[in-house]
Amino acid sequence: MNSQFHSIFLMAIAWRVGEHRAGRPTAFVSRDPFRSKQIYVIFRFVNQMSKRPQSIEKAVLDMVHGDGMGWVFSPRHFLDLAPRPAIASALKRQTDAGHLRQLARGLYDYPMRHPKLGMLAPTTDALAKALAGRDEVRLQPSGTYAANLLGLSEQVPAKVVFLTDGPSRMVRIGRMTVELRRTTPRNVAATGRPAGLVIQALRHLGEEHVTSARIADLKRTLPPADRRSLIKDIKLAPIWMHQDLRDLVSLRTST
Repeated sequence: MNSQFHSIFLMAIAWRVGEHRAGRPTAFVSRDPFRSKQIYVIFRFVNQMSKRPQSIEKAVLDMVHGDGMGWVFSPRHFLDLAPRPAIASALKRQTDAGHLRQLARGLYDYPMRHPKLGMLAPTTDALAKALAGRDEVRLQPSGTYAANLLGLSEQVPAKVVFLTDGPSRMVRIGRMTVELRRTTPRNVAATGRPAGLVIQALRHLGEEHVTSARIADLKRTLPPADRRSLIKDIKLAPIWMHQDLRDLVSLRTST
């Protein structure tokens, strides 16, 4: 740092301290426009340094509170507020204070609290959305979890499996284990659409267990608009499943 810059930097700090003690804003005035611009730029830097931790922390908490209890998130959600190191520091302070909870590396939540049970585990859906947003990947529920979501199975899986176009990994949060299993693009092409869930649920049951009774149950469960949309993604399903999907598209439901 050259002597001229150093003197301006010290002046800006002195200005900031003086303003704080006086409780009112003041201003630097210089006859040299270039020097005035230097002072202004350096003052803004010093001013931001003095306010930044508090303002960033407040902005982070405002976003968290806005989404409400149960929200699962990563530092990536706040990168429009400040650089990642500043966000990480704000999250750590709030976690240490007990306002937030760190679930895993780079993963936090604003926990739901029960009057007797204390902090509750996050929902699988909230966790999946956070993982998809953090890693910028697609996550498609599969296996027992997909069948359970559609009411085709009453079994509650000990391990929830999502197919993904990202890397395979395991995430353990308390008693919950979530497996992200890398798959082909075809298997995640309908992610977020009714067909994605239906195809994976029927695949889990297997051709011999996809009975007319189960198709009738799905007809009653799925809204008509969701059933009609299945035909658009029929090409993504195995051939043995095509007729079952056409039966689901039919508007008639058994009583």
